[in-house]
Amino acid sequence: MTSPEVTKMFQEAGEAAAVVRRQLTANQAAVAALATDLRAAPPRGVMTCARGSSDHAATFGKYLIETRLGVLTTSAAPSISSVYGASANLTGMLAIGISQSGKSPDILSAMRAAKQGGARTAALVNTAESPLAHEVDTFLPLHAGSEVSVAATKSYIASLAALLHLVGEWAGDGDLLEALHNAPVLLEQAWASDWSPMVERLERAQGLYVIGRGLGFGIAQEAALKFKETCGLHAEAFSAAEVRHGPMALVGPDFPLLVFRQGDETADGVDELVAEVVARGGEVLVSGGDVPGAVQLPHPSAHPTIEPMLQIQAFYRAANALSLRRGFDPDRPPLLAKVTETV
Repeated sequence: MTSPEVTKMFQEAGEAAAVVRRQLTANQAAVAALATDLRAAPPRGVMTCARGSSDHAATFGKYLIETRLGVLTTSAAPSISSVYGASANLTGMLAIGISQSGKSPDILSAMRAAKQGGARTAALVNTAESPLAHEVDTFLPLHAGSEVSVAATKSYIASLAALLHLVGEWAGDGDLLEALHNAPVLLEQAWASDWSPMVERLERAQGLYVIGRGLGFGIAQEAALKFKETCGLHAEAFSAAEVRHGPMALVGPDFPLLVFRQGDETADGVDELVAEVVARGGEVLVSGGDVPGAVQLPHPSAHPTIEPMLQIQAFYRAANALSLRRGFDPDRPPLLAKVTETV
């Protein structure tokens, strides 16, 4: 069997700590300048524009911006402009495009429409010489370097770090910024975390739910995608609040949950869900908390806004191993390409 350590997914995900360290230093002046402008002329709302893993980072950004800044944040449907040719009045808005490649036609179309509609535009892009990077008012490079594996890993974590950096500076949140600047060391610790119980339990699984809430929901979405694309395992992401509305009917001994739980205001509700499922005889793998009967997946303790980033880093290593255990190549998922150029 192929060793997990030889895949590009493993190698690239393992670079996340260095990526975040590099990004924080390189982007400090640009992030601080944008934050100063946003405080001087606060946007009436934020619109994010992204697909795939980048859109899951945008979900994280929505919860972060709304909880830390109180600014309404919504996700754009790129087809509104790219397919329907429609536009909206976005005067006074901030539009943030998030992309690894920066050249997907629908994302470009949506961001152009946002700018034409009066929005201030910013982009978090890994490929500096990309169309999106050149078309926005403010470009914040992700500094993730070359990412060859089809499965995005370090670029996703870089997107989370960039959002945390911007929001921390914009809000003047010293605690968040201090936690973020400590994140590279914690990411190294997260990469060494032992999630082998997840690999063992899901080797022959047919499906599962991935659960998060608040800041953790975007991480749950990302994990569910990685299960599908790298492990051939059907996984569906739900909020810990939404899963009780119908989806719970499938939960049981043969349909496990993977739960991401951070130590913020959502923690008690997530713990209650885990305890409820365990009491019904269901199997729960959980990162965070300490509910008896659940399988614990460790991650370093940290500021709640940083925890999801650490959890997904630990998850990537386990997902890479699970992919190989199930007979897949995580670097070359069937029917997928690195750059998806959706119109």
